[in-house]
Amino acid sequence: MDLKLLLISTLLGVICYSNAQKEGNECINANAKYCGECIQAGAKCGWCKDPKFLKQGETVSTRCDELQSLKKRGCPDKDIENPRGGQRIAKNKMLTNRSKGGKKPRLEDITQIQPQKLSLTLRSGEPQSFDVNFKRAEDYPIDLYYLMDLSYSMKDDLENVKNLGTNLMEEMTKITSDFQIGFGSFVEKTVMPYISTTPAKMRNPCTGDQNCTSPFSYKNVLSLTNDGNMFNTLVGQQQISGNLDSPEGGFDAIMQVAVCEKQIGWRKVTRLLVFSTDAGFHFAGDGKLGGIVLPNDGKCHLENNVYTMSHYYDYPSIAHLVQKLSDNNIQTIFAVTEEFQPVYKELKNLIPKSAVGTLSANSSNVINLIIDAYNSLSSEIILENSKLPEGVTIAYTSHCKNGIVNEGENGRKCSNISIGDEVTFTISVTAKGCPKQGKSETIKIKPLGFTEEVEVTLNFICECECHKDAIENSDHCHFGNGTYECGACKCNEGRVGRQCECSSNMVTTEDMDRTCRKDNGTDICSNNGDCICGTCECKKRDNPEERYSGQYCECDNFNCDRSGNKLCGGHGHCECRVCICDPMWTGSACDCSLDTSTCLATNKQICNGRGNCECGTCKCTDPTFQGPTCEACPTCPGVCTQHKECVQCRAFGTGEKKDTCKSECDTFNLIKVKDRDKLPQPNDANYPVIHCKERDANDCWFYYTYAVNNTANTVHVVETLDCPAGPDIIPIVAGVVAGIVLIGLALLLIWKLLMIIHDRREFAKFEKEKMNAKWDTGENPIYKSAVTTVVNPKYEGK
Repeated sequence: MDLKLLLISTLLGVICYSNAQKEGNECINANAKYCGECIQAGAKCGWCKDPKFLKQGETVSTRCDELQSLKKRGCPDKDIENPRGGQRIAKNKMLTNRSKGGKKPRLEDITQIQPQKLSLTLRSGEPQSFDVNFKRAEDYPIDLYYLMDLSYSMKDDLENVKNLGTNLMEEMTKITSDFQIGFGSFVEKTVMPYISTTPAKMRNPCTGDQNCTSPFSYKNVLSLTNDGNMFNTLVGQQQISGNLDSPEGGFDAIMQVAVCEKQIGWRKVTRLLVFSTDAGFHFAGDGKLGGIVLPNDGKCHLENNVYTMSHYYDYPSIAHLVQKLSDNNIQTIFAVTEEFQPVYKELKNLIPKSAVGTLSANSSNVINLIIDAYNSLSSEIILENSKLPEGVTIAYTSHCKNGIVNEGENGRKCSNISIGDEVTFTISVTAKGCPKQGKSETIKIKPLGFTEEVEVTLNFICECECHKDAIENSDHCHFGNGTYECGACKCNEGRVGRQCECSSNMVTTEDMDRTCRKDNGTDICSNNGDCICGTCECKKRDNPEERYSGQYCECDNFNCDRSGNKLCGGHGHCECRVCICDPMWTGSACDCSLDTSTCLATNKQICNGRGNCECGTCKCTDPTFQGPTCEACPTCPGVCTQHKECVQCRAFGTGEKKDTCKSECDTFNLIKVKDRDKLPQPNDANYPVIHCKERDANDCWFYYTYAVNNTANTVHVVETLDCPAGPDIIPIVAGVVAGIVLIGLALLLIWKLLMIIHDRREFAKFEKEKMNAKWDTGENPIYKSAVTTVVNPKYEGK
């Protein structure tokens, strides 16, 4: 079972490795037939236009490869086509600084975003990044449009809104000196079942003595103006209306306010829409209840400031509203009663740059609500972009206050931004391939709720520079049967082959196949390719780094010798099954280094002069010496043993050579030291040091070092012997006696314990037999009662 698991794991590993290799080189996987296709495959891809670059059997697509691979395969730098993208800023007005008592800048001179225009040249797979700076300008103009629900339930709210104009103007002057306000109202679509269509109810939808105005969908009561008194006057003339169902037609009104820019009077400034209601809303699809099936067209249909097509077009969808509000830079404030807070908070999550405030029962807090919502909206900057061309992606990274950096979806926004604060967004644009039309595209990036934007022109690199020098019907392509471009032929229709030498109708014949067989064998192209026009075009392998080549595809670059499980030892490349080694390497697997620095000893000699450097390793010619540089090896036992007797006789005057010491042991210098710590260490000298520990005839140890260099040998020896001490008799005798006594006591204790256990068992046995004895009942077991009893009647009763 374990063997099976091992085999399966190995197989999966091989498959995963192959897939990783296959996915890793996007250039080869592209199978590009010309330079333009190659550079669109990825930013790492280059095209070799050198006419002599291809080897026999290699297909045109092998001209496309990663840059390092092309260079390694011999393509000159000047012949590698590798265009790069770039960027150019076309308009870059500086951000408007906070005014310091100077003249207030004109609206058209205020700049809150920088740069304003730039052009990007995109190479497929190569991101182009640029920074966009944003700073909120001081005293920036504001347009506010108040859109109010005038159904009957909002009657008491209308009274509080009648003085909203002047009061709100006073508060907003604390934020900006240029403020405009407008007013609109809505009820519901004027068809059943939303309202009662009986003539009486159309005139007065309210019951009892209430005098209400006729129902309507949306009215623009007052276009944007800086006259607060006019706002109060016109709002004061408004009357409540009524409808049948609880949800209102507010979405119809919001759509008209967003798209009727001229009628509402929107300027290119901060635009706020306050939506006030105490009910829910109808949305797309609800119009079917009234027989209205046409989707909302998102266009302005105001006639005399009244929405006239509510009976014709359905309510807009939320997505449609989001698009129109964003396109027209409108920030929405939903002022709703507490009952409908959850509904509108969910709506807020779907509408960027919107806020929800709790409206009191009679709208008395509406001014504070608007101020708080405006501060909340204006302190958050969110970037958005227009629709991207096919294959283009965009990524944002925001650099906000206090060093906060956001990425991903949060990279579009910065919060808690005050007037005068500058934040930076890093925007990265990447293209994958070229658009089908291959032309320039323009996208726009802007902060939500603001009219200013960055216009980005996208240009795409779809062809190589050498494409401009293409020669149609070139002689390079077999008598003009193709276009010679970037070192290769693009064949005309109906022609194939590397030089377009064959007709597509005659790709293979028996005569052509014969020229594709090596040595008149039976295998066409060595079974590693196809015979096209009498020439072998070698197959590709699953691993794109591995290739067949040669006239008969008999060569490959993956069947060379390996070392360390690496092809050509990782120090060369494989050509036609032979390793071509990098400089300073040799051998069939390029595993032999010609670098002799690894053989240098501390004395700067190669192998200490005692060997040869082969493949970066010393081969010692003197068997006495071993080690990486043929230094005397500490693990070599002959060195210490060889000099033991001479050291013993010279240092201590003992040993077998004490009589012949002067004549036989004068080959080294002897230096005595007091203790072992004074002996030289290996790093104390410029030559190898060997540590020795030997025993003499009296079992005494002596310690010394033997050092070898090219001029003299030196021995450092500890001047005192390390002899074992004699035994101490008294403790031994005392120990033996104490041991005998302890053993005797232990045996007595064991015997006593066994006797106690035996006695207890015998007593328990006696008690058990005593309990089982039958005569222990107070009766004689031999005695039997009389069978017959006789009574003397004479003595009866006495």
